[in-house]
Amino acid sequence: MRRLAQPLCLLFAPMADHLESVILQAERGNAVSEARVPAKPVTGFHVVHVITDLDVGGAEQTLSQVAAAMARCPNAAVVVSLLPGGVFAERLRADGVEVIELAFRRPLGALSGIVRLARLIARSKPDIVQGWMYHGDLVALIALFLSGRRSRTRLIWGIRCSNIDFKQYEPGLRWVVRACALLSRRPDVVTANSEAGMEVHRALGYWPRHAVVIDNGIDTDRFCPDARARIAVRRELSIDDNATVLALVARVDAMKDHGSFLAAMADLPNLQALLIGGRTERLAAPPNVRALGRRSDVARLLAGCDFIVSSSAFGEGFSNAIAEGMACGLPAIATNVGAARHIIGETGIVVPPRDVRALADGLRRLAAEPADQRAKRAGQARARIIEHFSLPVAVDRWTDCYRSALAARFEFT
Repeated sequence: MRRLAQPLCLLFAPMADHLESVILQAERGNAVSEARVPAKPVTGFHVVHVITDLDVGGAEQTLSQVAAAMARCPNAAVVVSLLPGGVFAERLRADGVEVIELAFRRPLGALSGIVRLARLIARSKPDIVQGWMYHGDLVALIALFLSGRRSRTRLIWGIRCSNIDFKQYEPGLRWVVRACALLSRRPDVVTANSEAGMEVHRALGYWPRHAVVIDNGIDTDRFCPDARARIAVRRELSIDDNATVLALVARVDAMKDHGSFLAAMADLPNLQALLIGGRTERLAAPPNVRALGRRSDVARLLAGCDFIVSSSAFGEGFSNAIAEGMACGLPAIATNVGAARHIIGETGIVVPPRDVRALADGLRRLAAEPADQRAKRAGQARARIIEHFSLPVAVDRWTDCYRSALAARFEFT
C-alpha cells in the first residue's frame, strides 16, 4: 500500500474501467469449459500467494504463518512478493516455503513481473491463487487471467484493512482501490480479517461473489507470559519492578496515531511506556516513554510490560499487536477501529479514536485497578486469544475456505 500505488496506477488506472469488460468477456468464453471441470479433491491443494512485500506488517506475518503451517501439511505453497527483501522472506524459506521476489518499483518492472507470475501459474497449475492486500489482489487477478488458467484455478482476494484515510497516502492508491472495487466480482472468494473491513469495502463498491471473514491467528506458544523475560527486560531498560509499563507496537504511520498516545502519556507521568516499531526512535517522546525502534524480540519485550495499547485513528483490520499483547497476558486499551472490540471483548477497554482524553482516562483506569483485578484481566485476555484467535484456529479457517472453494460449495454466480 505504501510503495506500489504509483507503478500500478501508471500501468492500470487508465484502463481500470476497461479491464472489467475484457475479463468478463473472457470468462464468458470459458464458461462452458469451466462448468465441465470436475471438483478438485479436498485432500490437498497447491496455493500461490501474491503479496506486496514481506517486510514487517500484520498481513505479511499472517501470510508467513499460514503458508508455513500448510507447508508442513500435504499441501504446497509458493509466496510471490512484488517487492524484494523483507524479514519474512528468509523466515518462509527456513520453513520450507518457496519465495519468489519480483521488482515492482517501476512500471516496466511491474509489467515484466506480471508476465513472470503468469508464466509461473501456467507452469505450476495451482489450485488457488491468493492475493493479499490491494496490489497483491490486483496483480493476482491479472496474472491468473493472462496465464490461461482462470477456468481451472480458484482466485481468492484478501482485504487486510478497514476505513483507510486516503488523504494520508499517495494519490495512486485511490486508483488501485478503485480498480479492485470494479473487479471485485471476478474473484471466487473475497476474504477479510475483520467484519469492519468487509463492511467498509462494500461501501467502497466491492461486490464479491462470496465473502468470508477469517480472523488472524496468534502463535500463543511464542506470545505468552514469561516471568524470567519480564525480570530481564526491566533490568536491561532500568525499569523498576513495581512500575506500570504500557506497550504500543506499531510502525510510524498516520493510521497508528502515535501523536495521541504520546499526548496521553504526557498527562500520565506515573506510568511508563515502550514504543516498539519502525521509526519510533525518531519520535519526540515525553520522559516516561522509551522509543525502541524496530525490534525482533517483540514477544520478549511484551513480557516485561503490563498493558498493550493501540491508538490507531483509522484503517486497522485485525490488529495483531493487540492480540499478541493479550496472548502475553496484557489487558488491552485500544481505540474502536477495525476489529479491536471484537478482539478485546470484556477483557479490556475500548475508547473512541483520536480522543486523547478518553485514551488517557482508559489508561489511568486500568493502571489504578488492584493487583488481583489486573491478574484476573490478564488471565482472561490470554484465554480469549487461545480460544478464539490462536494460530491453529486461523489455519483451520483458511483450510476450510480453500476446501470449500475447490469443492465448489460456494454459490458462484
